[in-house]
Amino acid sequence: MSKHYLERLIPEAFYHIYNRGNNKIDLFYTSENYRYFITKFDEYLDGYVEIYAFCLMPNHFHFLIKIKSAKEIQEKFTAENTETKLKDAGLMVSEQFKRFFMSYAKSINKQENRTGSLFEKHFKRKIVDKDEYLKELVVYIHRNPIHHNFVPNLYDYYWTSFRRVLSERNTKLKKKEVLSWFGCLDTYFEYHHKTPKDIEDYCME
Repeated sequence: MSKHYLERLIPEAFYHIYNRGNNKIDLFYTSENYRYFITKFDEYLDGYVEIYAFCLMPNHFHFLIKIKSAKEIQEKFTAENTETKLKDAGLMVSEQFKRFFMSYAKSINKQENRTGSLFEKHFKRKIVDKDEYLKELVVYIHRNPIHHNFVPNLYDYYWTSFRRVLSERNTKLKKKEVLSWFGCLDTYFEYHHKTPKDIEDYCME
């Protein structure tokens, strides 16, 4: 599969969204930076996408999302941007991602007394066009800290949705849907203790 970094986002499609720091620099320096990133994601993308899984690593991040319907996107975007010239729902979502990244980068640049691009140019997006890859991609995202040798097991890394899926706390994470893909908790755990084997085209190298 080729890398379509600039493809228009398609309403109601699943995507693996990811990016890293420019020249692989860190994106997060403190625990508060991770929290702020999530807060800003919600501020700019709530109403445009649904979140199914995520992982925030020091110099990169991964999200499994589903784009909302064109009607929902257009209604929200036009209500918040009364003078907008954008008409395409996919471009509206891309614009929200752009604003999100710019807002976060501005904060980190100020914190770290730096200038220039914080993220690599153009966030990466890969459509997930086969249902069977959804489970594998969830596992790939959750196991990223192990893949990069940050922790020995899934429970030791806080900034993923692995434990949040199991929590009864009310959040915007689509926990019930994720668990339904696995069928039951036992299968959820079983899959997470295997290395995903067939999703190379959906993963960041």
